[in-house]
Amino acid sequence: MKTHSEKAVELFLEGYNCAQSVIGAYAEELEIEKETLFRLTSSFGGGMGRLREVCGAVSAMFMIAGLKKGYITPNDDETKEQHYTLIQELGHKFRDENGSIICRELLDLMETESVPKPAKRTEEYYNERPCARVIYSACEILDKILV
Repeated sequence: MKTHSEKAVELFLEGYNCAQSVIGAYAEELEIEKETLFRLTSSFGGGMGRLREVCGAVSAMFMIAGLKKGYITPNDDETKEQHYTLIQELGHKFRDENGSIICRELLDLMETESVPKPAKRTEEYYNERPCARVIYSACEILDKILV
């Protein structure tokens, strides 16, 4: 049986973006159709539509945390605080393990934005980018903290 981390990397190697790969690995537990999850997270690839901001794997971690342990009452400040504490824990752990939660920093890019056209998925693409490792890490963190 494959781990969430292994499933996520597999999805990434199939061509899904980082956010889609992470959330797709949890589709069964979330009980939401994969197609819906993939549409929801399609905007978060490349650090939010290739803006190179928050890493898609991090965005997906936060979405999964919200779906599993999020609050639904807007005036319940105690529950909000507990949830934000969880989100900060996830974010800090990811930063500690990977150096940043920002896509451009993870990719060691100078520009703050890039063209919206996605890069072709080639062997060189996969060899140059830390994305598979980052995706794996995101799932490992989720499994340790949310279990």
